[in-house]
Amino acid sequence: MSTLVRRVSPWVVAAGLVAALAGCSSGGDLEISNLGPGEVTVDVDGSPSTVHPDGGMLVLGIGCTEGDVTVRHADGSVTVVPGPICSEQRLVIHDGEVEVKPARQQGS
Repeated sequence: MSTLVRRVSPWVVAAGLVAALAGCSSGGDLEISNLGPGEVTVDVDGSPSTVHPDGGMLVLGIGCTEGDVTVRHADGSVTVVPGPICSEQRLVIHDGEVEVKPARQQGS
């Protein structure tokens, strides 16, 4: 019986390791849409990006942000969205405000 345990154990360990690494290797994407009239700068985990009016961006494979997301609007105002924000959510920016909504489903 101990021989069987030794033969099965490496497979169990390997399967567990593969499952754990698959879960950590990449998260989902975070969608950010700018429906406002002006350009905004969105800072996600210390990486600022410009999003043009009627534009958007995807932060690929992020899973969840490490902290808050900061949005600097064209008029100079700043909105801080408390984080973490995860890929099951999306940010929709309007004129001077930011909404957190459920992520869109594939094909919608």
